[in-house]
Amino acid sequence: MNNLDPTDLKILLELLRDPRIQIGELSDALGIARNTAQSRLRRLLRSGVLNDGGREVDLEKLGYDVVGFVTLEVTHRELDGVIGALRLIPQILEVHEISGRGDLLCRVVATDTHSLQSALRAILKVKGVIRSETVLALHTHLAYRSAPLIERLAGAAGAAPARRPTRPVASLGD
Repeated sequence: MNNLDPTDLKILLELLRDPRIQIGELSDALGIARNTAQSRLRRLLRSGVLNDGGREVDLEKLGYDVVGFVTLEVTHRELDGVIGALRLIPQILEVHEISGRGDLLCRVVATDTHSLQSALRAILKVKGVIRSETVLALHTHLAYRSAPLIERLAGAAGAAPARRPTRPVASLGD
């Protein structure tokens, strides 16, 4: 669904800035009618562009279906500058400082291999980047998730015996 108009894109940007924004605030921020904001939001959710109740944008639905993981070897005295320069490349979604082979691991998205090559060339032009190695993701079997960890914590917390207060707890009416 890469047929989004500027209003749809502005809605996505507002939702990324504030995932809990109310419809009224969204319509005011964009200068559109409340019903327009509501119907467009519903359409973005139905199309799958927005997931997780409007908190996550599916970049693949926007045409960014090429995902690469780029390991960078950098000059250590240039590390901060490299990270700052990588922030300016829009196709880079994440940058992690790593151990092992390489110094940084970047998740990069692109619309096609030409777009990926352009992003990789921009990365290699950054002062302090010595070498890169790119691995393409062919399919995502398990996307980023946090629910299993929170469920585990909740289960562990639920299994612990309830602590009894040592003195009476005041009620709201007191």
